[in-house]
Amino acid sequence: MGKILTKLFGKRELRVLMLGLDAAGKTSILYKLKLGQSIKSLPTVGFNVETVTYKNIKFSVWDVGGQEKIRPLWRHYYVGHSSFNICCRFC
Repeated sequence: MGKILTKLFGKRELRVLMLGLDAAGKTSILYKLKLGQSIKSLPTVGFNVETVTYKNIKFSVWDVGGQEKIRPLWRHYYVGHSSFNICCRFC
């Protein structure tokens, strides 16, 4: 079935934007997907971009910092993204 879908649709590339408040776990999720393991990370200043491949889909994942001073800049990242993920932490 996977070979049929690949032949029909080819490889796809999608851009994913991850947004959320500071310390919500966006960077941890990104690197868990990319590396397959949890890492300890520092607060993101600006953004991280990584490519994650799953089956025949290549995801370009943009992880944007969540600090209050950075949030007004989020709107500049919306254009051209196929998907938005909003990360929240629950205490």
